[in-house]
Amino acid sequence: MAFVHKIRQVQLVGPKIRQLRKERKLTQTELASRIGIQQSDLSRMEKGEYRVSLDTLFKILAEFNVSISEFFDDVAKQSLTPRDVQIVRELKRLPSDARREVEAFISFKRAQKRQAVTAPVPVAADERKASSG
Repeated sequence: MAFVHKIRQVQLVGPKIRQLRKERKLTQTELASRIGIQQSDLSRMEKGEYRVSLDTLFKILAEFNVSISEFFDDVAKQSLTPRDVQIVRELKRLPSDARREVEAFISFKRAQKRQAVTAPVPVAADERKASSG
């Protein structure tokens, strides 16, 4: 579970850096130059493919005039809750066929939600008669 949490952290920090950079209308090249790293490294950090060192993170925070608590407050809101972690643990304890059933149910519920969002609103029968006649 610690490995999953580390991956999640990397994937949350990068998008937050991208969000701050775009809010300030900076290109990756401009920000990378200001903090003394390669643009390609910044790109990989923003994509969550590359860990942001503490030194680099402090340079980014200083550039954006954002405190570490402000930065991680938003990141923490997107993190796994203790309940999320418990659900993952329970899922891992299930036999593989039961896990596939849970995954299938999740897919079903997502599809159901998408259909509800995109489905046309039904028109009452008496409204159809009024509009056709």
